[in-house]
Amino acid sequence: MKQLKVNGIVIAENNMGDFDKMLTILTPNLGKIGCSARGARRPKSLLLSGTQFLCFGEYMLFKGGETYTLNSCETIELFYNIRTDLDKLTYASYITKIINDVTTENQNSYNTLKLFLNTLYTISETDKDLDFITSIFKLRILKILGFAPNINTCVACGNKENITHFSIKDNGIKCSNCSKQDTGAIEISDPTANALKYIMKADSKKIFSFYLSEKCSKELELVSRIYLNEKLEKEYKLDKLF
Repeated sequence: MKQLKVNGIVIAENNMGDFDKMLTILTPNLGKIGCSARGARRPKSLLLSGTQFLCFGEYMLFKGGETYTLNSCETIELFYNIRTDLDKLTYASYITKIINDVTTENQNSYNTLKLFLNTLYTISETDKDLDFITSIFKLRILKILGFAPNINTCVACGNKENITHFSIKDNGIKCSNCSKQDTGAIEISDPTANALKYIMKADSKKIFSFYLSEKCSKELELVSRIYLNEKLEKEYKLDKLF
């Protein structure tokens, strides 16, 4: 039996038996792993806090064959403000659904985990609009997955000026002339086009460090929602928890 020490975040928890849990933990190097936590639901268990949904911590695991068992854990971040705010918890759960779908075991998930943690921190510790945060997350995760749109020039003619639309079918921005032939293209303003460029190019720690008007934020939300659904071939809906 091999012993491993990893950092990771709990992205799913399920009760097992009377006092145990089965966890799904996203780690930087092992990807998404399943892990049993025996006795984690006992009131005095040392595993109690570290096995909660969205807990980021350091985990000592035993691997026997293809299964992992949690031996001990140390909590690093609980994202307390998410746990006490229903709206924040709803949005955090929503992006966790996406994370669950795009990660697998034995996968280098360092960039995905870093984006996930940065997004949760922004939800937890700021008053930024939750739809705005989610839009940025969606576009950045698509970049990590290899679906970065062309945001430098018009995807049809290469023009850098008079950008007015985002083309879902052609994966990028279009000028006013070329967009006339693309009935499904989404109209965007200059600040939204600049925001797309920033999201694709900015340092991961700074991707949420800008603001948009309400109108432009709605444009960004529409682009990110339709583009994500198209590329992941699934419609993601923001479901109320209660």
